[in-house]
Amino acid sequence: MAGADEAGRGSLAGPLVAAAVLFDLDRLGPADVRALGSLNDSKQQTPEARAELFPVILRLAAKVAVVSRCAPGIDARGLHVTNLAALRDALGRVACDGCVCLSDGFSVTGLEHPHRAVIGGDGKSAAIAAASVIAKETRDRYMRRADTAHPGWEFAQHVGYSTPEHRQAIERLGVSPLHRLSFQSTAYQQLALG
Repeated sequence: MAGADEAGRGSLAGPLVAAAVLFDLDRLGPADVRALGSLNDSKQQTPEARAELFPVILRLAAKVAVVSRCAPGIDARGLHVTNLAALRDALGRVACDGCVCLSDGFSVTGLEHPHRAVIGGDGKSAAIAAASVIAKETRDRYMRRADTAHPGWEFAQHVGYSTPEHRQAIERLGVSPLHRLSFQSTAYQQLALG
């Protein structure tokens, strides 16, 4: 079973990160299943819980793939097209003969393996939930590192999402190279960006 999900689709800054995880159900023993028992939608977990699950998933998965798309690429191709391509690329890197590919919410075309979109999949499929954790943890780590390279926007706190503090930083400093300029967010519409 291969599952894919993404993190950062709704953010104002930073990459879109898609991850795919392949679990070989025949290889997982009872202790492994218990270790993965707290898998759920990454947005429903604390940062500490995600950080704890991250190495467990990497250890127990048969394959893991992470695909990142930068802000200029998102601006050039559009968010939806970029998202679907990242999910397809991630699934393509982990899929194998005999597996079923699942994605959270979005139907992904162009795969060589059977695929199903699962609404609310990160709460229904362990593979999608694991991909959700890998994508979110990878992206958050990137944004915390980006905070040092781009001081003032407080990326470590909001990891690029629209918060009052982030919008105030944009008003004060303008946009950074990590900001998506094509994103039709009300946060941008409220700002005089020139």
